[in-house]
Amino acid sequence: MAIREIIEAPDPRLKQISKPVESFDDDLRTLVADMFETMYDAPGIGLAAIQVGVPLRVLVIDLQPEDPDAEPEVCNHGGHQHTHQPVKKEPRVFINPQILDPSEDLAIYNEGCLSVPEIYAEVERPARIRARWQDLDGTVHEEAMDDLMATCLQHEMDHLEGILFIDHLSRLKRQMALKKLEKLRKAA
Repeated sequence: MAIREIIEAPDPRLKQISKPVESFDDDLRTLVADMFETMYDAPGIGLAAIQVGVPLRVLVIDLQPEDPDAEPEVCNHGGHQHTHQPVKKEPRVFINPQILDPSEDLAIYNEGCLSVPEIYAEVERPARIRARWQDLDGTVHEEAMDDLMATCLQHEMDHLEGILFIDHLSRLKRQMALKKLEKLRKAA
């Protein structure tokens, strides 16, 4: 497993349309393992293969909900102590995903993206979807999704079509987001 470099906007590779996965082999397993390691390291809750430079229809998602059954962890940061609830890892892999039957109702989430670091904006998407995808063995799954999982899957699937979440914004808001990103880069 390895942490791969995450491509950031406005890199033209992010505009590529990803190709369907045809070989469910060790290369695919390595890619997925690397994607999880890269996503957790970032840290993020979703990552598309194109974000690490691989134009294949592969997504990894882990919403990492807080684990109410776990003991709170005590952390020491810069001399002060605090506790937080550990998260449960619930890694999910979506290969060749499709959205069936998006709801008429829309939900608005404040979205961010590892390829557009430190920029957040409200995006409106269908509140509920039915999704179909394959797992690492090529087995087909279908599931109804709502809330954050529905939003996250739609956000990651946009990457497969070369669409970033800022592409859903008005031109003005998108330009402001890209300018802010450029300023953050210069400051870094």
